[in-house]
Amino acid sequence: MKKNSGIKTVGLLSGGLDSTLAVKLMIDQGVEVHVLNFVTPFCTCTRKGCKHEASRVAELFNVPVKIISAGKAYIEMIKNPKHGYGSNMNPCIDCRIFLFQKAKKYMEEIGARFIVTGEVLGQRPMSQHKKALNIIEKESETEGLVVRPLSARLLPPTIPEEKKWIDRKKLLSIQGRRRIPQMELAKEFGINDYPCPAGGCRLTDPGFAKRLREAFEHDEDTIKDIRLLRYGRHFRLESGAKVIVGRNEEENKILNGFFDENDVLMEVMGVGSPIVLLKKTRGKSDIKKAAALCVRYSDADKDEEANIKMKYSGDHEEFVKLCSL
Repeated sequence: MKKNSGIKTVGLLSGGLDSTLAVKLMIDQGVEVHVLNFVTPFCTCTRKGCKHEASRVAELFNVPVKIISAGKAYIEMIKNPKHGYGSNMNPCIDCRIFLFQKAKKYMEEIGARFIVTGEVLGQRPMSQHKKALNIIEKESETEGLVVRPLSARLLPPTIPEEKKWIDRKKLLSIQGRRRIPQMELAKEFGINDYPCPAGGCRLTDPGFAKRLREAFEHDEDTIKDIRLLRYGRHFRLESGAKVIVGRNEEENKILNGFFDENDVLMEVMGVGSPIVLLKKTRGKSDIKKAAALCVRYSDADKDEEANIKMKYSGDHEEFVKLCSL
């Protein structure tokens, strides 16, 4: 379809079904779409991550994509959301405000006229009802500039609709949490390869939220700290040190990748063993407790001594004989 002359938009694209459809609906109206993907440690769409999915969709539609990553300001927002949390540690309203602010800045940089999202009215209980949508637009200073193609006809006309940059009659009136209309539309468009239709956020998961809250209490709030919460069994020692025990071969490899010169890495030699990562150690007592956890979760005979290989201070390694506890 011929593009509408001079009409450019920023499409917020997670790579999930809803945002993919929203971008496609704009492309079909001849609008020049530039997609923006915001990467956080909390996406659960696919094992490859939201960045991969967004890039794949952008390539499918032949549209430019800009990837931006969560930083310190985003983490501070997670720690202290103005509008509070949902059922766990999900600050959905504040998160959308933050993202819309980023989108508006990018919109101004490239000379776009509005923003497109895959939001569906009534889909998310905290952030996708009319009152919340109004709050998000007001506080992000994007009032009238956000088009939600999947639910647009259930919402007041936006500036792009009023100015006839896009045709409101070609927008949809989907609402609620069921994804059947979106899945049918995807089939109509020939879009068959998409991640879980509902997407996901780790901040809504009770177990992850508990780990995150505890990490924040110990000032572990870097992106690396947060990514580490996804793997292994976590133990907090009395000293404040943390022990992470790998649960399988894949996690063992991942924990190896998180090791840095201030950590201690250990495993039991000669038997099936987890990799154990000790962070923020305060001394020998912490090392002994971490080693005992390493033995506990290994295949070592609990009535015999175990050989523990430890790695610390760069590439230095030493073997320690430890009586199993």
